[in-house]
Parts: sequence; structure tokens; C-alpha cells
Amino acid sequence: MAKRELFIKRVYEIVNELKIPLIDERVYDKVNFNTAAAVAKLIFKFEEDESVIRGFLGLAEYFHTVVIKKGDQFFIPQNSILFQLISS
Repeated sequence: MAKRELFIKRVYEIVNELKIPLIDERVYDKVNFNTAAAVAKLIFKFEEDESVIRGFLGLAEYFHTVVIKKGDQFFIPQNSILFQLISS
């Protein structure tokens, strides 16, 4: 399995474990983010350390919001902050 596939698989496993709502391509037709409206955009970069994924998903849990998957990236929109999780 490729590194990105393992990354996505691990995110799905942790999302299910933490019972966080995830919206992905199976649910929506098209998704866009207006990053110009965001006051801050925080990028979490996964480099084989699972704590990065858990920290990112902990934000969704803390803010009681959803995680949105777009391609091989994950997003948490929160007011004027956009959190993004990517794989290196």
C-alpha cells in the first residue's frame, strides 16, 4: 500500500474510534473552501507520527464539528479558522 493510502486508512480508523463525523466524496458532489475569508489557516503535516492525526482530530472533537475529506486532505472548518491535515 502506498504511503498516502495508509495515511487515509489510518485517519478513517481514528475517526471511527473517536466517533467524529466525517464527510467525504461518498456524501457530497463538490466542496470548496473560501480561504480568503479565513483569519488563519493551520496546516498539520503528517510524517509517520500518529499523534499529528490524533491532534488534528482532537480539534474536531473539541469544537464539536465535522471533518471534511477532499482528495487526500482533511479539513476542519471552524468560524474564521481552517484546519488542514496533509500527508508529506
